[in-house]
Amino acid sequence: MKITYMLIVSVVTYILGAINKMFFETLPNRFIPIQNVIVGLISGFVCYFANIETSLFNSIIVCLVAAQAAGGVSDLFQTNKDTTVNAIGDSSEVYDELEIKDKDE
Repeated sequence: MKITYMLIVSVVTYILGAINKMFFETLPNRFIPIQNVIVGLISGFVCYFANIETSLFNSIIVCLVAAQAAGGVSDLFQTNKDTTVNAIGDSSEVYDELEIKDKDE
């Protein structure tokens, strides 16, 4: 198995997330981008010293972008605990053309 940037970013994110949950009950949402930057910096150094990338600058930039993108994707799929996300819409959301025309008139 080849060690890649995303594997290192994932492992560092998991470790920092576990440490975060041990010391803090909840982390306000405003601190999540800062946490992603810290993950990116640590991952960049790990990738550089593991000889995955020969340039420290490139390693840090790639890991910062990967960490920020992973945080953004996570925020997209986050929902409130009260609401549910349906992959398939309810049948009540399906309309015939006649129903739509009647509503417009």
